[in-house]
Amino acid sequence: MKKQIFFIVALMALWATCLHAQELIPYRKGDKWGFCTPDKKVVIPPKYDNAVDFKEGFARVKLNRKWGLIDKTGKEIVTPKYDEALYFSEGLASVKLNGKWGFIDKTGKEIVPPKYDDAPFYVPYFHEGLAWVELNDKWGFIDTTGKEIVPPKYDDAKDFHEGLARMKLNGKWGFIDKTGKVIVPPKYDDAGDFKEGLAWVELNGKWGFIDRTGKVIVPPKYDDARSFSEGLARVKLNRKWGFIDKTGKVIVTPKYDDALYFSEGLAGVKLNGKWGFIDKTGKVIVTPKYDDAEYFQEGLAGVKLNGKWGFIDKTGKEIVPPKYDGADDFHEGLALVILNRKYGFIDKTGKEIVPPKYDGASDFHKGLPRVLLNRKWFYIKIFPDGKVVEYYEE
Repeated sequence: MKKQIFFIVALMALWATCLHAQELIPYRKGDKWGFCTPDKKVVIPPKYDNAVDFKEGFARVKLNRKWGLIDKTGKEIVTPKYDEALYFSEGLASVKLNGKWGFIDKTGKEIVPPKYDDAPFYVPYFHEGLAWVELNDKWGFIDTTGKEIVPPKYDDAKDFHEGLARMKLNGKWGFIDKTGKVIVPPKYDDAGDFKEGLAWVELNGKWGFIDRTGKVIVPPKYDDARSFSEGLARVKLNRKWGFIDKTGKVIVTPKYDDALYFSEGLAGVKLNGKWGFIDKTGKVIVTPKYDDAEYFQEGLAGVKLNGKWGFIDKTGKEIVPPKYDGADDFHEGLALVILNRKYGFIDKTGKEIVPPKYDGASDFHKGLPRVLLNRKWFYIKIFPDGKVVEYYEE
C-alpha cells in the first residue's frame, strides 16, 4: 500500500513538473484569452480580457480592467485586482493600485503595499537588489523586504548600475552606494549611469568622466559625451564626434558629424550626411554612403538608402538589399520588417519567414511575437524550421 501511495505521489509530482516546464502560448478565442500548447491544445480556457506570455513561470492576465498573475496550471497567484501588474524582477513584481506602486512576491503576498507615487515614464523594478521609489515628490530606495535603505529625500534618482546610483539634490547630480552613503557629492549639472567602470558628468557645459570613487579620469572638456561601450566612449568637440578610451586617450579624432556607440566591434559614423562604420582603431570598414544606420546585432546592422531599409554584415556586404519601409534589429535570428504599412519577419539570409501581412507587430520572446490583424491582437509562433502558427480563432 505504501508503495502504491509513493508511486501516486511521485507520478503527481512528475506531472506537475512537466506541466510547469511545458511551453504555453496566449490563445485568443473571440474576445477572450487563455493559454494553449504549441500544437493548440487548450490548457487554460479563454476567459480573460487580455493575456501576455509567460516569463519565469508567470503570465500577466487582465479581467474587468484589472491585472493579475497566473502560473502554468492556471492558478491565479494574484487575482486580477490591480490597475497594473508587471513581471517579476529579482523575485518581486511591481503592482499599481489607485495611482500607487507596491511590490508582491511569487505567492502574491504584498511585500510592499502600494504606497509609492506614480510619475511620468516611471516603472518601479528591482535592479542590483534595490528599487527606486517616489513619495511626495522625493526619491529614495527600498530593498526586497520593503525597508527604506535610502529614505525619499532626493529631487530625482535613477536605478543602480555597477553598485552606484545617480541622485539629484538642489539641481545638482551625484552618486550614492547601496547603503545610501554619498560617494560623489551632488555637484554636477548632469550625469550618466556607470558603465564599464566610468560615468559621464557635465559641469559648466562641458563633459568628462569619473570613476566609481568620484575621481576625475577625463576632465570636463568636451561639448558632449556618451557612456562607454566595448571600451570606448563617444565624445563631441567643436561639433564633431570621435572616441576616447578609458584613460582619456583619443582613439578616433573628433571628425564625424554623428556617431553611434560600438556594438560587436563596429560603430556607425556619419560624415557629410552619410553613414558608414569604423572599427575600434578608427579604420573605415564601411564607407559612409547610407542615409541612416543602426547598431550591429547578431552580426547584422540595419542601413537605410533612398528611403528603404536593408541589412549589411560586418564586411559591408548587403545581405538584405534596402527595400523595406522600416526594420528593427535582429533578435533570436529574426528581424521585424515593414513594407507598405504591413509587418512581417525575415531571417538572416533575407528570407521572409513571415511575409509582411500584419497591421502591427511587437518584438518577440522565444520566437513569439504579438501581431495585429483586422484590429485584433494575437500571438504567432515562429518555429526553428520556419513554420508559423497563429494562435486565435473567432
